Amino acid sequence: MNFDETLGAVGLATLIVRPLDTSVAQALSDLPVMATPSLANLFEGACTAALAEHLEQGETTITVDIEMVQHNSVGVSTELQAYASCIEITDMTFIFEIEVHHGSRLIASGIVKRKLVDRVTYSAKVAAEAIVHEAS
Repeated sequence: MNFDETLGAVGLATLIVRPLDTSVAQALSDLPVMATPSLANLFEGACTAALAEHLEQGETTITVDIEMVQHNSVGVSTELQAYASCIEITDMTFIFEIEVHHGSRLIASGIVKRKLVDRVTYSAKVAAEAIVHEAS
């Protein structure tokens, strides 16, 4: 990966809020508004879109931290756009600034950190840990 080219990369993810994306469906509250985990998925989608053209074969990224501020709530059928911009790269970790909008209205903002990993090595590590856990 060319880190210099990745700094400043931008990504976009869109979502129309579905009933399963709400806090009611995810048993988080009794309000039919977009649930925090669904919003986090939208954040991650924008980040992965920003990195997609920069990853080399065998490379992928994993989220290591999310900071989120929800400014407004939205309900079912609302179309959201998430914008991610890579603002820093430190120790193979990409730091993104994110904003989610419904039209001109800011719904959420935050920071996402995604670490570069080798896909095969990381998958093997996770599988090995699962086997060890099952055996104990």
